[in-house]
Amino acid sequence: MTRADDAILEFLLNEGNEPIVANPSTVEANIDYKISHVRRRLRALQDGGLVEYYDEDRGLYRISDRGRAYLEGELAAEDLE
Repeated sequence: MTRADDAILEFLLNEGNEPIVANPSTVEANIDYKISHVRRRLRALQDGGLVEYYDEDRGLYRISDRGRAYLEGELAAEDLE
């Protein structure tokens, strides 16, 4: 897990509100990483089951239950590899 991964998951979680559904451009506009890096990390997070497609045709992602569990400390980073 990287700092970018944490930033992406925290953005999608949208603490205190409804989780966000977003495309890579929206994520990039709200965190401090370039779009190419955001796309790579979203694919890696999806491979790890931490994010999932909300609408694959439109490229919209959302945090998964596993991603929430990671942010809540229920999964260690080592458990994700």
